[in-house]
Amino acid sequence: MAEPLRPFRLRGCGSPQKFGVAAGSLRGLLRKGCRLLQLPLAGSRLCLYEDGTELTESYFRALPPQTELVLLGPGESWRGCASDIERLLAAFCSQQGAVVEAARRLLTDERAPRRQKLLADLIHNLSENILAEDKEDDKKWFEGLESRFKNKSSYLRHSCESRMRGYMREVTGFISNVHPAARDAYRGIIDLMADKLKSVKYNGCYFDRREEEEAARLCTAEGWFSCQGPFDRDDCPCKHSINPYSNRESRILFSTWNLDHIIEKKRAVVPELAEAVKTRDGREVNWEYFYQLLFTLDNLKLVHIACHKKTNHNLSCDKSRIYRKRKQTQEIS
Repeated sequence: MAEPLRPFRLRGCGSPQKFGVAAGSLRGLLRKGCRLLQLPLAGSRLCLYEDGTELTESYFRALPPQTELVLLGPGESWRGCASDIERLLAAFCSQQGAVVEAARRLLTDERAPRRQKLLADLIHNLSENILAEDKEDDKKWFEGLESRFKNKSSYLRHSCESRMRGYMREVTGFISNVHPAARDAYRGIIDLMADKLKSVKYNGCYFDRREEEEAARLCTAEGWFSCQGPFDRDDCPCKHSINPYSNRESRILFSTWNLDHIIEKKRAVVPELAEAVKTRDGREVNWEYFYQLLFTLDNLKLVHIACHKKTNHNLSCDKSRIYRKRKQTQEIS
């Protein structure tokens, strides 16, 4: 007795078009599918769209009606939904303009809120102008900024410099908490740090795409920045990433990201520096160690605002590095 016909949704590998095909056996469905999609029967096979599982006759009989299947010709493979995603990403790279236009057309008729949001985000992200550096090549990116900024790197360098200057102001402002007898020494260390910062242009090179060797420490040559997560984790749990060079919205959003001191600036580093100056007792304060903690990536993580922990990190300075041996000059006889 022939098996009753059951309906399935069938598509070819790499094609979004789906066909309704009814069959009572795997062999019958394979034969109809090959005829419909003009594939040779020899070497062809059927698999689940969802995960790429290849069908057997017994597996086929257990499938519910309307299961989505993929017909594979000789030499073709299917890894499930991931295969569609791979093709989608490839289309973004090779036909970005066409993808944006297609998404805009879909958006005009779309009524489902979640799909509207996905399409709007897609259009926004694919409309980026990441490679443009100069103002005349991406005028929209510079809207709202002072006219003195002529390229993207110059503005992002300025933003980084502003953060570093702010950290220096905090270190300088702490002088009222330093023991009066140690304030001159504390001012001397501040001067050394300020000179060091000026010599490296307040570390603005981290945001200069033209200085790729330095910039690569924090971002790729294309300007992508990844959230480095809370201080007590290896990775950002939400996988936040951003490219402030891409468009105006990303540039504004990036300004909300924080440079998080792992060993905290206010609770640990600056008070420890003040204490070291006060109790140095003839020893030389290792100001370069404190400089690294305050102003460099040795102690700074770039984090999305949601990953910036405001609670106490409970980390302290390395006591063995607070002082250093004075350089001794030997007299040559």
